[in-house]
Amino acid sequence: MKETVYALALTRLHGLSQANAQRCYEHYGSAEAVFADRNPSEQRLRDALPYHAEALRWAEEEMAFCEENRIRVLCMNDPDYPERLRQCADAPLVLFYRGTADLNAHHLVSVVGTRHITEYGRDLCRHFTEDIAHLLPDAIIVSGLAYGVDIHAHRGALQQGLETIGVLAHGFDRIYPAHHRETAAQMTHQGGLLTEYPIRTVPDKGNFVRRNRIIAGLSEATVIVESAAKGGALITASLALDYNRDVYAFPGRTSDPYSAGCNALIRTNGAGLITSAEDFALAQGWITEREDAKGAPVQREFFPELSDEERRLVDILHEADKKTISQLVTEAGLPFNRTNALLLGLELKGILKGLPGGLYRLLK
Repeated sequence: MKETVYALALTRLHGLSQANAQRCYEHYGSAEAVFADRNPSEQRLRDALPYHAEALRWAEEEMAFCEENRIRVLCMNDPDYPERLRQCADAPLVLFYRGTADLNAHHLVSVVGTRHITEYGRDLCRHFTEDIAHLLPDAIIVSGLAYGVDIHAHRGALQQGLETIGVLAHGFDRIYPAHHRETAAQMTHQGGLLTEYPIRTVPDKGNFVRRNRIIAGLSEATVIVESAAKGGALITASLALDYNRDVYAFPGRTSDPYSAGCNALIRTNGAGLITSAEDFALAQGWITEREDAKGAPVQREFFPELSDEERRLVDILHEADKKTISQLVTEAGLPFNRTNALLLGLELKGILKGLPGGLYRLLK
């Protein structure tokens, strides 16, 4: 408890940035040790420490609010602090958490996208949460409780009995947007709410951008459902890539403005192409076989929906772990442009996956 109060106070020291507070914490090994050094070598810390009494008073008030409202305060050295996030260079020194979900669970996936969700995006959210609940009942869906894709991902998870975590851009003394208050309350009993912001922090625009790094850092992978050419989801995708996490995107029609960001990510190899939760789980290695609607493994030797040319490419890939497009062109005896179009179609059907370097392999 004492260390937690000191950690909170460290984030509030006048004139000490969050980055400097983090460096001090790492240097001293604990927040209490920072305050114990009355003559630190770091000039910024020397300038800030005279305000320590004010910072400690604020921290004690914040702790009292958290205790009264069943909010846990997780500082960096707490064993329940999310380990994946701890590995990120810009992880928050302190997190506020209310919920039931294990922040260190294995199957955490962030699902994000535009606030201007279309019917296509709503269908994707619904089908993704339905299918992931069937394939991985212990999966936890992470998002930002915002309008659009976020809230549909949260509600889809709740309806399927999955836990879901909302990362807030403000303190626990409010819920924004207010329309999502009922969903947020349900999430505290079937997932949780998480924020780096203390009470009386308003949901400013910059806070939403900063909270995206928590959404990206908390999970094993990030899935982009719909995104315009610019937007918060693309920021989250970029952060996830910086953290060496996997990113996936659902493709859309070239004429759809809210698929432009997803299509661009796929085109530039910034995201893997998926068309279903099954594609995602296979690509992550969370399942090892594709299943049919009844839960039985699909026999890849027989795809009645495939054309003769598609079947020829599938048969070739059965014989090897992976092939380049040039090898497929030669072995199938098809023109390059035709082969390329067939491979894209097979990828959209979830039968094969494009890999870096122009390689392709069957999804097993």
